[in-house]
Order: sequence, then structure tokens, then C-alpha cells
Amino acid sequence: MIIDADCHISATTDEGGINADMLLERMERAQIDHALIWLKPRYRKEIEKENHAIYKAVQSHPGKFYGFGWANPRLGAQAAERDIRQTFEEYNLHGIKFNGAQDEYVIDDDRLALPYIEMAAQYGKPIAFHIGADTYENTHPYRLGHIAARFPEVQFLMVHMGGAGIPSLARAAIETAQAYPNITLIASAIDENAVAKAIHTLGAQRVCFGSDTPFAMMHVRVAMFQALLQDFDPQTAKWVMGDSILTKLGD
Repeated sequence: MIIDADCHISATTDEGGINADMLLERMERAQIDHALIWLKPRYRKEIEKENHAIYKAVQSHPGKFYGFGWANPRLGAQAAERDIRQTFEEYNLHGIKFNGAQDEYVIDDDRLALPYIEMAAQYGKPIAFHIGADTYENTHPYRLGHIAARFPEVQFLMVHMGGAGIPSLARAAIETAQAYPNITLIASAIDENAVAKAIHTLGAQRVCFGSDTPFAMMHVRVAMFQALLQDFDPQTAKWVMGDSILTKLGD
């Protein structure tokens, strides 16, 4: 079983977006069984519409997708609180994602971000963060460490593990995950050396395969991971390619 833990779909297919059916075609080519899905930036602040597309994809394709909502604190309390409540209470999705790079905020900001993270944490489901070098001041791995320390009962997913830009922050990402056992790394948009180091340092149960589709070619990323994991035992490969994210989702 292979689960891709980082896929983006859109309500429309303009500007390079893909819908659920297009994602399923890519999954079939890459021989991927399931995918964790969230919206694809840029959404032009239409988060409610895009979150609904996630919900519809999950409902239309039972068992194929694990859906996550999205909230943007910069849109104000009314919108952010609505999107959090809708994610968990109406759509019953598996978790929610925050992206301080795309949405231009510091993820551990006491006044802007943390009130909404606290609200999401109360639902007891995983919370994902874009953690990359593209906007490192906003999304540095150490900032997620601050959040993980504040909510030790919550499972956090560190998407990109400090990649998605140059220079990579992978070392800081791995160090942060070492310090906080409630952080799991999604190894998308990051090079193979960093992935190998993360597995050796944290163990396979704390590292997940992710392609970052459609920003990357899913079948190529699968091939890279499969080649890398030939240097590890079969159980390690099983964890990284699916079992690790499955346990974090509670399934």
C-alpha cells in the first residue's frame, strides 16, 4: 500500500490546478493507492469553495482520499473560525492545514495565528503546516517546535520538512522533530539525502512519502523514494510509503 501524503486539488483546473479525477489518473499511473489532499494555492481567498471541493472529492471517491481543510488567519476571525468549524464539524475531514508562506504570516504569532491553531487543536485531529525555506521567517521548523510544545497532545505534520526552497532547512526540521515526538515529517519537495537522514535519525514511523502533486510529478517522486528505500529494510519502506501517515491519521 502506498499513500501520497501531499497532494493538492482545486475546484477549477485553471492556473495549473487539477481536480479529483485528474489526481486519480496520476495515482493510477504511479500505482498509488490513497492520497492525502488539501487545496492548491493560489485560491484567491476562496478557501470555503476550495475546502468544499476537498469534501466533495472525499465523498465522491470513498476510501481513496484523506481530506484536510485549510484556514488562513489573515482573512480575519469570521472566515478562519468558519473554515475550522466547517472542516471538522460539517465535513468531518481528517485534519486541517496552515500555510504561513502562501498566506503571509508567522505561524507561531501569538495574536494572529495561535488562537486559530488552538481552536483547531481542540478537535483532536492532526494539524499540518507548510514548513519550507521559501518563506523561512514565517515557516521555520523551529516555529513549529514552539507550537508542538504548546499542544503536546496534537499530532503535527511538517510538510516539506524544511525544503521547498534554497537553502534547505532540513537539518533544523529533523532537529525539531527529534525534540518534539508529536511532529511527523512529510518528505515532499526535499532531496533524497535529507529523507535518508530523517529516517536514520527519527525512524521510519516519523517520515512519510509525499509528492507535492501537481507541483511535482507523482510517478517520478514515487520512483525516487522506491530507489532510496532499497537501502533500507522492507519494513522501513512499508512505514515510509504508507503506514506512517496512516497511523497519524488514526486509521
